[in-house]
Amino acid sequence: MIIPRTGIGVDIHAYGDEFGLSLAGLDWPDERSLEGHSDADVAAHSACDALLSAAGLGDLGSTFGTDRPEWSGAKGVTLLAECARMVRAAGYEIGNVAIQVVGNRPKLAPRREEAQRVLSECIGAPVSIAGTTTDGLGLTGRGEGIAALATALVVQRQG
Repeated sequence: MIIPRTGIGVDIHAYGDEFGLSLAGLDWPDERSLEGHSDADVAAHSACDALLSAAGLGDLGSTFGTDRPEWSGAKGVTLLAECARMVRAAGYEIGNVAIQVVGNRPKLAPRREEAQRVLSECIGAPVSIAGTTTDGLGLTGRGEGIAALATALVVQRQG
């Protein structure tokens, strides 16, 4: 019997002082950047955690943590492609990934299709992305940063 496995991922980063945001595999040059060891792309990072979780392969920190200088400044899509490779190497196929970005800015709707295309091509499976706000509550509502939550579905290859 084939039993699908699901994983959940969460990532949160505070805004930095520079401009040039990386989010959902896209560059947003007029938006404030996020602080992080890599490019702090919360959408890609949450998808990484969801994929790793679904395949039982740990998490983003244990795989690409701050103790790994070779990943410093890495693009989120680079990390995501590596996670997809690891999941497949562990004997799984990726069904899909769904990402929910939580923040006031940037507005994802105008670039949703572009983000979904970039992220889907990155992992070789469908990725859907949506955005929401917290109506002024919490760190995202106060404009201090952005959060993202993701789920992933994987299925173990037979034979």
